Amino acid sequence: MTTARPPRRIVIAGASAAGLAAAETLRREGYDGAISLVGREPHHPYDRPPLSKQVLSGDWDAERATLRPAADLAALDLDLRLGTTATALSTERRVVTLSDGTELDYDGLVVATGVRPRRLPQCGLPGVHVLRDLEDALALRDRLGPGRRLVVVGAGFLGAEVASSARALGTRVTLVEPAPLPLAHAVGHDVGAHLARVHRDHGVDLRTGIKVDEFVTEAARVTGVRLSDGTVVPADDVLVAIGSEPNTEWLADSGLHLADGVVCDQYSAAAPGVYAAGDVARWHNPLFGTSMRVEHRTNAAEQGMAAARNLLRPDAPGPFAPVPYFWSDQHGLKIQAYGHLRGHDEARVVAGALPEGRFLVAYRTGTALTGALAIGMPPKELRRWRTAIAARADWHAEVTPSASAADSLAERS
Repeated sequence: MTTARPPRRIVIAGASAAGLAAAETLRREGYDGAISLVGREPHHPYDRPPLSKQVLSGDWDAERATLRPAADLAALDLDLRLGTTATALSTERRVVTLSDGTELDYDGLVVATGVRPRRLPQCGLPGVHVLRDLEDALALRDRLGPGRRLVVVGAGFLGAEVASSARALGTRVTLVEPAPLPLAHAVGHDVGAHLARVHRDHGVDLRTGIKVDEFVTEAARVTGVRLSDGTVVPADDVLVAIGSEPNTEWLADSGLHLADGVVCDQYSAAAPGVYAAGDVARWHNPLFGTSMRVEHRTNAAEQGMAAARNLLRPDAPGPFAPVPYFWSDQHGLKIQAYGHLRGHDEARVVAGALPEGRFLVAYRTGTALTGALAIGMPPKELRRWRTAIAARADWHAEVTPSASAADSLAERS
């Protein structure tokens, strides 16, 4: 078997956390060829989770969200192309076309173009916001404070975090969610019910099981939201947080398999010499035996590193089989979880108790322990469960009902 020739140029499409992690890993692994890092925004790569929390609340200035100082980026010796986007890919010619007309030839490519907010038809109205980039966060921050009224459409993690940050600033918040409970599809009925109580206890007007019919306007600016029950909720501003869509339209004619992301194998490879990482990547995770696309910060960095290593060693790749991790800060609570929670068959409280607001929930899919979520618990408690998930532990060997948790048994679906 012949060893693959080392690449002369690697293009990373997306100056994101995943893209930066890939670039840093390439240099750490000894790659000394050209690296072109292409980013839509004019900023150096920055962290997105603080946008809905520390940046939105004003605790951080924008600069603090930057992932690396300018000197560290300079040390990577990157061909940094900011303020431009990748618009097309030819895998046959091995060329990425940019929005300024430039064609970048490559020996290796990492697709890390992330996601964009899903929008409603009236998202272009003044006063209607989405939250994905730094400018979005700063524009919304300027509109929050005592006496202001914000309607958040969508009670997923982003919507819930914005509701929390806005309430801390004294904003009156209405949180609208079409499902009966926030996040129940992912974390389970009982945890969703607990989070609903937390929102209401902190003054959020949480409206569940109801949809948005239209935005009400006056002088071409949003002034309220009409709900499916006919009521109108007054608003100075509206945040639409109804999920996201992978940025794959530029790959439509590339020949790559696209299905809610760039479809990859267990090595994060989408085609010979082409890898994907972060929010845009849908890959087969062999630990859970399923395809997944994970929109969480830790996964982006880990997959960026894995993709870079496999790109450099195509003859001996390593599977990307992480235990996904995510966290959320809502109303002073730290929510942390490991594993693959969606589609679980059972969720059971294994430590603490829901009424106390301190608990740990384990999740079963089939006969396997596949996830664990903690609120208000010591980090070491959750890390022990991560180890068990990574070891593909049998549910019945790890989880047994206890007297202390019996009254807090979560749902079985």
